[in-house]
Amino acid sequence: MNQPTCKRCLLRELDGEYFKSIYQYIDNIPLEQKAPPEEYDRRLALCKSCDDLKNGMCAQCGCFAEVRAAKLRQVCPWGKW
Repeated sequence: MNQPTCKRCLLRELDGEYFKSIYQYIDNIPLEQKAPPEEYDRRLALCKSCDDLKNGMCAQCGCFAEVRAAKLRQVCPWGKW
């Protein structure tokens, strides 16, 4: 993957086929462990406004932002959500 860095981009805004397994993982998180859709969207909106989001990954912790946001008991390393 030889793409320029995309600041403040989520995986869904990059090569969707390449990250298909990430979305399959998110889809398979048990419902009781998954953030509600409105909370997921709220978290991702905050991630998109963060300077540490690069190519869908959080530069603070190294996670895929969309995976972290999908899990109910996860938190932002900056404490934004």
